[in-house]
Amino acid sequence: MNDQELMRKALQMAKKGWGLTSPNPIVGAIIVKNGEIVGQGYHAKAGDAHAEINAIRDAGKQADGADLYITLEPCSTHGRTPPCTEAIKNAGIKRVFIGALDPNPRHSGIALLILHEAGVQVFDNILREECENVNEAFFKWIATGKPFVLLKQAMTLDGKIATQSGVSQWITGPEARERVQWLRQWADAIMVGAGTARLDRPSLKVRNPENWPRQPRRIVVSRSMTVPEATEILDQGVTPEVLDGKDWDADLRRLGAENVTAILVEGGGELAASMLRAGEVDKFEFHVAMKILGGRDSRSVVGGDNPTTIDGALNITNIKTFNVGSDLILTGYPK
Repeated sequence: MNDQELMRKALQMAKKGWGLTSPNPIVGAIIVKNGEIVGQGYHAKAGDAHAEINAIRDAGKQADGADLYITLEPCSTHGRTPPCTEAIKNAGIKRVFIGALDPNPRHSGIALLILHEAGVQVFDNILREECENVNEAFFKWIATGKPFVLLKQAMTLDGKIATQSGVSQWITGPEARERVQWLRQWADAIMVGAGTARLDRPSLKVRNPENWPRQPRRIVVSRSMTVPEATEILDQGVTPEVLDGKDWDADLRRLGAENVTAILVEGGGELAASMLRAGEVDKFEFHVAMKILGGRDSRSVVGGDNPTTIDGALNITNIKTFNVGSDLILTGYPK
């Protein structure tokens, strides 16, 4: 296997920590000796051993003289755990292949210098884009102090998310709804508007798998709903938060300071419009059902004030499409 193939193996290990490590990134590592994988590990939980430590433990004595493939630059400072650079040197690793550098400018590249000075060969930027993408929320949070905001909407082919009266269950099929559970695992918080909360009474929690260990915070955006009303509507044993959405920058910075790195916005149209108008949406994921609802008063995927020209339309870039069951998934980023 070449370096890219081995790094993809490390990425597969990293994804085993999906949704479990926040506010830390997900990281995977493999150790290769004489062309064979002799150790592998991933970061399973904030505060627990890092991926390279678990891989070194898995390899045991075979780590001596081996190659390490790691999706993110090893830590070089004391935090909850000792610096991984020391463990790499002590294990006798001879070559280190790094996917992406640490996004923190105070730490970025430091591990490369430390390892180089210790006589370890270091190669970086192996599948960098893929390694950064699996931690795009972490990278944004480190760079700005604000959480990464993913806007997810389920819609018909003609852009409707509900009937005029608000009936929306179910636009998409069971496979797409299962993907939503996967997105909820990723999120530190799930956000909905008051209308969606009142009409759908969503749980805003991970239901599959059962007993998921890290349930997201639940946030309702409203200028009229009280916390007691939100608690009654979303009766799941945890008091939700209510934001008024008047100052998105301040609200998101506060949430970021509270270690919220990723927010999943699940609707509705007015909340989507508010966050788009404020420029606070980092990524879109639209689940499109092959249905046409119709109705001039059916609810649109994005509400807000009526535009007068096309010039103000938001352009989307890096679009990817794929099918989940009978539905089409579109992802992209604001240009």
